Amino acid sequence: MLAVHFDKPGGPENLYVKEVAKPSPGEGEVLLKVAASALNRADLMQRQGQYDPPPGASNILGLEASGHVAELGPGCQGHWKIGDTAMALLPGGGQAQYVTVPEGLLMPIPEGLTLTQAAAIPEAWLTAFQLLHLVGAGVNLILDCIGGSYWEKNVNCLALDGRWVLYGLMGGGDINGPLFSKLLFKRGSLITSLLRSRDNKYKQMLVNAFTEQILPHFSTEGPQRLLPVLDRIYPVTEIQEAHKYMEANKNIGKIVLELPQ
Repeated sequence: MLAVHFDKPGGPENLYVKEVAKPSPGEGEVLLKVAASALNRADLMQRQGQYDPPPGASNILGLEASGHVAELGPGCQGHWKIGDTAMALLPGGGQAQYVTVPEGLLMPIPEGLTLTQAAAIPEAWLTAFQLLHLVGAGVNLILDCIGGSYWEKNVNCLALDGRWVLYGLMGGGDINGPLFSKLLFKRGSLITSLLRSRDNKYKQMLVNAFTEQILPHFSTEGPQRLLPVLDRIYPVTEIQEAHKYMEANKNIGKIVLELPQ
């Protein structure tokens, strides 16, 4: 199968599409034939050598994907059948023609959405759902994926007894200044969270809650219907351009890669 690959950490110029071995589904896993996979900041950081995949995860880039069920591994519970369309939350491996997924991390694609739109949902929307409903929830809440360079702005705008949820370090991890004294003065709570490194039991609970509570709103017509926001769509062979575009902070919405079918 074809997959996005890089031989050494560095810039977008190191990326290319390579023929690699097709994975086989293990116990309780489904093989997904990938139609599209969205690009995330974590992919850029992994390419730069700053964010390794969790132990046991594929080292191929891609934290979310959409496509068709191609094969069922032993022990699957019968929720999915070959040919079903689905989207998936992944610890890696999405930017390839095939990826294995624990069946509990697959979600149905809402009616009316294309496979390309669906590829933009799992990582971003599940992260937001997790932070708002499981980690933070309520008001007086900061969701911060920047870190170091924004610490002073964050703590200054935090309300008394507010919660600051840190889930990324795109602005660096170093702090220079009186963070703790300012946070203490606000009686603020600093909470850290990562989704990618969570175990499959937690992720399955999250996927189930999201599927029940949020996913139906993607299919409902009307002013409150939810839709993923797509900025650009690239063929996977233009992976270098996609990374350059995201690194230049040009996108407002998701960047999606389409895989050859």
